[in-house]
Amino acid sequence: MSNSSRVNSPTEETSLTPDQSPGPDAPQDEYTRLGEKTGTTFIQTLIHLLKGNIGTGLLGLPLAVKNAGLVLGPISLFLMGGIAVHCMDILVKCSHYLSDRMRKPFLDYGNCMQYGLEVGPVPLLQRHAIWGRRVVNAFLMVTQLGFCCVYFVFLSDNIKQVIESANGTTTDCHLNQTVIMTSTFDSRLYMLCFLPFIILLVFIRNLKYLAPFSMLANLAMIISLGMIFNYIIWNIPFPVALPYLGELKNYPLFFGTAIFSFEGIGVVLPLENQMKTPRSFHKVLYLGMAIVTCLYISLGTLGYLCFGDSIGASITLNLPNCWLYQAVKILYCFGIFITYALQFYVPAEILIPRVVARLEERWAWAVDLAVRAALVTLTCVIAILVPELDLVISLVGSVSSSALALIFPPILEILTFHSEGLPWWVICKNFLISVIGLVGFVAGTYVSIEQIVLRNSARGAQRNSVWNSVTKQRVIFSIETTEVTCWLCLLYC
Repeated sequence: MSNSSRVNSPTEETSLTPDQSPGPDAPQDEYTRLGEKTGTTFIQTLIHLLKGNIGTGLLGLPLAVKNAGLVLGPISLFLMGGIAVHCMDILVKCSHYLSDRMRKPFLDYGNCMQYGLEVGPVPLLQRHAIWGRRVVNAFLMVTQLGFCCVYFVFLSDNIKQVIESANGTTTDCHLNQTVIMTSTFDSRLYMLCFLPFIILLVFIRNLKYLAPFSMLANLAMIISLGMIFNYIIWNIPFPVALPYLGELKNYPLFFGTAIFSFEGIGVVLPLENQMKTPRSFHKVLYLGMAIVTCLYISLGTLGYLCFGDSIGASITLNLPNCWLYQAVKILYCFGIFITYALQFYVPAEILIPRVVARLEERWAWAVDLAVRAALVTLTCVIAILVPELDLVISLVGSVSSSALALIFPPILEILTFHSEGLPWWVICKNFLISVIGLVGFVAGTYVSIEQIVLRNSARGAQRNSVWNSVTKQRVIFSIETTEVTCWLCLLYC
């Protein structure tokens, strides 16, 4: 093999210097991964990227647009989509540079942050670079487990609505009538019903056994989205009289939901690492995120136009009470149920090996299953404590998604390429993006927690009111019963 070919196709043993690493302005097409060439194709990677960004957050965007306003909402979604994909591109670029410099075949998000701190200009951060990986992995775990909490709330809300309206469900999807809901039990009890089935689902440790179900889940969600678009496009009322700008106090809720929806930052590097031709990944990234952003803007805007101020935390809760759209809810719930196991895989792979490594081998299998069951139970408990779909989405997006998608990547670029001489405008741009993420983190978290407290207080007051009313009726009934008993005794005497 010639020397030139060795340079163009380095292996892990090839001695690389920082001069051989792609700089901040190097074209992505010049990047070649160290190691093997097998992996996913362009189309397969694109499909995985789309799947990684389309979930329950998409169905909550109409409410997010309501919080921001009919005009400000779509514009903000477009801008956030552009910033999010730019930060994903930054992350991939830093991964390329650091993997070449450190002679690694590939790096995940946590390792990128660790090595970025090691090559950065701050000695204190260099000495404690390991904490960069730990912090990123912690946020990844919070994000993925937060998604799982949202899935519990989504499943319980939608299945509860399907069951309670079953008696009034018709075959006429255009019939406009009030449906009398048959009250069953609280949505939190539905979560407990789902708990054992989800625990059994995550006991499947090898994802290849879930692949057929994942394909069915993707198909179910695609069909459901198609039916949702079909309904909202043909049922937009005219004229439209919705506010162009929402209330300022609700904008942080929009931010949390929107950044939650762009949930693909955690899958970007794994997808790029598994791609057969990584030099083409930036094309996949921009094409895929362009499709995702257009989908978000269209569903968020059209959903708000269709249902107006009555829009629910998930647009599926506003669909008509006919069997066709009840089936849509069930199909999407099936997709979310299977997706739970896929989202759970990330925190499980981060946490479980570290726990098992501390124990004897004979306990490994039992502890593995126990930790999985405990993590699922934890997500269920959190969902029971906060059974508000829109607020859970906003809180998870504000706390963890904003850090992973907006705050960390610009900082990582400054640390990674500081020795390459970054232009001043790049540093200012990165600083601005991180500040936007930090402001959204603080404001979104505060408003989400405030609304959670207010709703819980209102629910508690309503429950106390109902209890007091029931108690009063019981007291009156007891008094009346006593009086009747006394009269019967007098008559008997």
